[in-house]
Amino acid sequence: MAQENNRKVSFEGDIKFTGIKLKTPEVYAAGFKAVKVALEHTFKEMGVSRSLPTLSHMNQKDGFDCPGCAWPDPEKPSKLGEYCENGAKALAEEATLKQVDINFFEKYSLEELSKWSDFEIGKSGRIETPMILEENCTHYKPISWEESFNVIAEELKKLNSPNEAVFYTSGRSSNEAAFLYGLFARAFGTNNMPDCSNMCHESSGVALVETLGIGKGSVKLEDFEDAEVVMVIGQNPGTNHPRMLSALEKCKNNGGHVVSINPLEEAGLTRFKNPQEVNGLLFSGTALTDIHLPVKINEDVALLKLIMKKLALLDTSEPVFDHDFINKYTAGYESFLSHLNQFSEEELLKRCGVKESLINQTVALLAKKKKIIVCWAMGLTQHKNGVENIKECVNLLLLKGSLGKPGAGTCPVRGHSNVQGDRSVGIMHFVDKELNNNIKKVFNFSAPQEEGYDTVKAIEAMHENKAKVFIALGGNFVSAASDTEYTANALQKCNLTVHISTKLNRSHLIPGKKALILPTLGRSEQDKKDNKIRFLTVENSMGKVHRTKGILPPSSTNLKSEPEIVGGIANAYFNGNHSVNWSDLSENYDLIREKMGAVIPSFNKVSKKSEGTGYYLPNNVRELDFSKLPQGKAQFSNCNLPSHELSENDFLLMSIRSHDQFNTTIYGLNDRYRGIYNERRIVMINEDDMEKFQLKKLDKINIISNYDGVTRIARQFLVIPYKIPKGNLAAYFPETNVLIPHNQFADKSYTPISKSVKVTIEKCSS
Repeated sequence: MAQENNRKVSFEGDIKFTGIKLKTPEVYAAGFKAVKVALEHTFKEMGVSRSLPTLSHMNQKDGFDCPGCAWPDPEKPSKLGEYCENGAKALAEEATLKQVDINFFEKYSLEELSKWSDFEIGKSGRIETPMILEENCTHYKPISWEESFNVIAEELKKLNSPNEAVFYTSGRSSNEAAFLYGLFARAFGTNNMPDCSNMCHESSGVALVETLGIGKGSVKLEDFEDAEVVMVIGQNPGTNHPRMLSALEKCKNNGGHVVSINPLEEAGLTRFKNPQEVNGLLFSGTALTDIHLPVKINEDVALLKLIMKKLALLDTSEPVFDHDFINKYTAGYESFLSHLNQFSEEELLKRCGVKESLINQTVALLAKKKKIIVCWAMGLTQHKNGVENIKECVNLLLLKGSLGKPGAGTCPVRGHSNVQGDRSVGIMHFVDKELNNNIKKVFNFSAPQEEGYDTVKAIEAMHENKAKVFIALGGNFVSAASDTEYTANALQKCNLTVHISTKLNRSHLIPGKKALILPTLGRSEQDKKDNKIRFLTVENSMGKVHRTKGILPPSSTNLKSEPEIVGGIANAYFNGNHSVNWSDLSENYDLIREKMGAVIPSFNKVSKKSEGTGYYLPNNVRELDFSKLPQGKAQFSNCNLPSHELSENDFLLMSIRSHDQFNTTIYGLNDRYRGIYNERRIVMINEDDMEKFQLKKLDKINIISNYDGVTRIARQFLVIPYKIPKGNLAAYFPETNVLIPHNQFADKSYTPISKSVKVTIEKCSS
């Protein structure tokens, strides 16, 4: 429980078990069962008559972009449906018929609602009108749009410095909304623009910029058809990016191979039953993974080094590395080899925990191939050495010359539908001089030159009363961030918290002294102006910008679009005394795109180029242009092994998603592929470790982290025996975010260490 402003609220809900059922884990993903579950969710939330027509427009050229992950759409989307099970669940959540109305907030106090689970909160429905929580009050009440904008403007004007405000952005926002939001933050006078990428792929961005000159991946969707090897590292696409399985299937059908590297062997990488094909719907489907390497948590660098040492040994007798590529396009090769030689094979083998026979199979495969794609997600980025994890992947691709050619390259798989687009259009806490200069030319004001707060620093600033207004464009900040109790207390210290949202979430129930909820249109809903439906744009995980246009009537007549809300806040604050015409921009999306293209050259003529399947933004790696890097070449990196300093009774815990979950949104209580049903408070543990600690299946344990003398406890988790390396644990977030210290993060990127938290366990007394 947290107590601020005479309000007693729970930052994680009451602890209660929901009736666990265990089954044998699945050995395949998708198939008929996925279709059945997807339709059950949509029918229940949206109604039968609305579900099928809406699903048929998702990820289509004339339709709307999935509100879930950022996996790209093919040039020719399937007419049967270009969506997956979890995409259908995401739509069902957004387009639900349930509503959170005025009566709802009159009935339930803040304290009552905060005791609900995240699942129960999310299932309450769509917010239908702006709501305000006045200081020292316990119930939200309705407020007009004009009044809400004035409340925000008044609080912003009270600040002693623009840097006392924080403008957070979630990955669901459109390019237009994010550009306008970033423009307002800079016009207000701050670069305090943390965003959700700070908590996930910031490590990827830092590593890729330093080694290849761009913070994005280099592959296109078509490259999967040409790839000889796809390495999937620290990623569970069957749950988190299910449409990726179709791309892996095409790779396999064309003679390619898949290598998966992950502590858990996930069903989605074992076998894929494509529900759009007879073989997948009725028969066995396609076996995907050729080699699975069950690496210990955060020992990927050790594993990759061992693979590269073995490849280097082969290279002395026959060509294994692409030396022409290395000589022409890279720098640091000799230093890299010298550094690699410092590590013994015995040490690396022990560290990674993988059988040498499996590693040798991988080496034999890679030795003969050059068209290699390396894909990764949070399993690599959310560690103290997250940046070096990515750099080691780049090292392998540089050795093999696997860049700038069909079927090869880097593929960080983004977890939210436009998180990459947000960064492309200017959502960043650091200073981009070219962007600032262009803002000056186009809008005639000077953007601030001082670096702002990222997510970690923003939380600390709020906790220390250095930041007093928090505005969130989407997202569920308190559940997404690390160190839940610390983050909750930080938000409660603010004078004002503002959340621009579609549905109720945990963050609305951890308010500042005063709080606003501003309801916005969902991705699937029509955005009308003068009886004409407007379109927006987004960027997918592979750097392609395309349109999105909703088809459903809005769930309430009192919703505004995100650009309209941002424009309304800016209008109220500047009251006409600014060089930017905020009203015109917020109402005219073509005008936003025109100005966006003038400020960011790669978005020039975006209104026209985003038609159909859209267009790719420039990517120097695809052109093998490394001119902005030292010596004009891609950079090899000398990466060190991680240091966890584990004692005999310590574990490394990684937080994971269930199959009924997308980020912090909980669709249901089942983790079907892993055989866990109707419960989220579970922890997966190796059976040998269970024996060591005298634990039985479904025993209750507390999980404890202790960093810098501060003890954090995640209470009452049910023990599940699972095939996971010894000394490792896995449990769901956001339930385990309470264990992750706010001040433990990746070097350089400040990404929280959510995938390698040092913990101990204790058996509950009852």
